[in-house]
Amino acid sequence: MLAIGIDVGGTSVRAGVVDNTGSVLDFAGVATPGAEDALEDAITTVVEELRARHTVDAVGLAVAGFVRSDRRSVLFAPHLPWREAPVVERMSKRLNVPVTLEHDANAAAIGEHRFGAARGAGVALLLAIGTGIGAGLLLDGKVFRGSHGVAPELGHLRVVPDGRPCPCGRRGCWERYCSGTALAATAVELLARHPSRSTVLARDLVDPASITGRRVAHAAREGDPVALEAFAELARWLGEGLALIADVYDPEVIVLAGGVAESAPLFADEAREHYARVLTGAGHRPLARIRTSQLGDATAIVGAAALARERGA
Repeated sequence: MLAIGIDVGGTSVRAGVVDNTGSVLDFAGVATPGAEDALEDAITTVVEELRARHTVDAVGLAVAGFVRSDRRSVLFAPHLPWREAPVVERMSKRLNVPVTLEHDANAAAIGEHRFGAARGAGVALLLAIGTGIGAGLLLDGKVFRGSHGVAPELGHLRVVPDGRPCPCGRRGCWERYCSGTALAATAVELLARHPSRSTVLARDLVDPASITGRRVAHAAREGDPVALEAFAELARWLGEGLALIADVYDPEVIVLAGGVAESAPLFADEAREHYARVLTGAGHRPLARIRTSQLGDATAIVGAAALARERGA
């Protein structure tokens, strides 16, 4: 039984045909439109493209936004046009196959738990570190959603009172210090103080908006001192957050996913070491295994397809 998993993000709609071993057999994708009808047309387009080449029994959507607890509607998505939208009903009618809906980080956590870095773990947490931080928590293989379907919003834990402003309206959220956006912001701050220390990024200082997380990662790989210091700061904040999370949830495994995780060799070891130092009871309790995603950028696609296959069976 083949299913299509679709990662509906603010930049692109990415779909894959997935079999029951978690292997992605085929891909299709389009840019994410800004209007509601156009977005649903785009999803239909990628599904029809894949169904022209494969017999598919169900479709799963992984959405970067708040999903109602019954998983039939999108309440709000900051980078998508859906607001209180009955997405499952609409898309099931359009596609004439069973459609399931899930938060993208939850879908990614399911993908890693079934087929990847968290396979078999009793308590598994996935952190999707990209523009911000998304999180999915599995307890005995089941998604923890909280009372209203929006837990766990770990990226918006406040770690610095009156710190950097966050699009959520507060200041000092964890993702303002530990994300691709944060990496760029830290590099800009460091360059403003010490422009002569940089060998690669200094040329971008005339236009700070051109400094992105990917640009900082490229510079770090070339040995740029400012970029490397920015990654050291990210590692420290990641370690602090991991210790906080471990104190609350005591996970067996924490999976790092998302665009920033692709640069894990630049920060993961430092983050693990910091986490191990600042964890409550350090040295007297087991540590969570901290691993990077095994499914890469297909994690949410694989998880969404797995859910669709189960519910469509």
